[in-house]
Amino acid sequence: MRIALDAMGGDHAPEAIVEGCLRAAREWPETELILLGTEESVQPLLGGNPPPNLRLQPVEEWIEAEEEPVRAIRRKKGSSIVVGCRMVKEGRTDAFISAGNTGALMAAGTMVTGRLLGIDRPALAPVFPTLDGKGMLVLDVGANPEARPEHLKQYALMGSLYAEKVLGFEAPRVGLLNIGTEAGKGTQLTKEAFELIGALPLRFVGNVEARDILDGVCDVLVCDGFTGNVLLKNTEGVAKGIFGRLKEELTRNLFTKMAAAVLKRGLKRFAAEMDYKEHGGAPLLGLVGPVVKAHGSSDSRAVYNAVRQTQRFVKRDVTRSISEELQRLERG
Repeated sequence: MRIALDAMGGDHAPEAIVEGCLRAAREWPETELILLGTEESVQPLLGGNPPPNLRLQPVEEWIEAEEEPVRAIRRKKGSSIVVGCRMVKEGRTDAFISAGNTGALMAAGTMVTGRLLGIDRPALAPVFPTLDGKGMLVLDVGANPEARPEHLKQYALMGSLYAEKVLGFEAPRVGLLNIGTEAGKGTQLTKEAFELIGALPLRFVGNVEARDILDGVCDVLVCDGFTGNVLLKNTEGVAKGIFGRLKEELTRNLFTKMAAAVLKRGLKRFAAEMDYKEHGGAPLLGLVGPVVKAHGSSDSRAVYNAVRQTQRFVKRDVTRSISEELQRLERG
């Protein structure tokens, strides 16, 4: 198995990317890891004796976080993101991971790697933490701000297959994000999507309200990209605010510090369960090959987990499963 990684993308690149890859290469010697980055930036970080299954493939440019996505991938055809997506398309790597410019990765995934036959629009699908520690796949969270009912139907199908094969859910419960649980609630989009998803051969639990998400009421949550992105950013903001205030309160004086010492083990366990770094990256589902978006602020642990998750994506041949299921549905 070969997995290419964008060494130049992310807030902590290239150091965190290289460090995470070094750990992954030693953990899984049967997997070849290919770092796409500039020689002067990456080679010194590899040291004098890197694992034999980790190598650098030099690229001369990369796409900055603030660049306009479509213009950037057209102007920088030799950038790490474009090269990685092209490698997947041409079969020179089994998967590509990047923590770089999200819009550029989505544009390159669609325009360079290409969509599966039967998929109108790919979906970005991260795992949201839940209070039971199992997590929940949410799609779409921004690949496509606008969607039609048939797009949400495709998201439900792809999400269910990914949750089963990669995340390990048995008969994943699929929910539709809405403002109420009743079947007639919501916009015209959600009403029509409700009917389409309900007709699919999967475990559809109906509409789900945002307030119930943390309780793990479903394993896969379907929504349009605009709504999903708002949900994602709000969830991250609330989590950051709560943990920040909790830290302030627990370090306020001697007594609260003593209480924190007693609660330390439980708080660490809870923080780990709610940490995005433990869930790896978000696949861009619906492409002809695996492309995974790691969090922009990924540290080496998050990169390592993204490699682990991507290996399952490739080994369990999720892309082929999605394609076959689409063909089966098309045949009726």
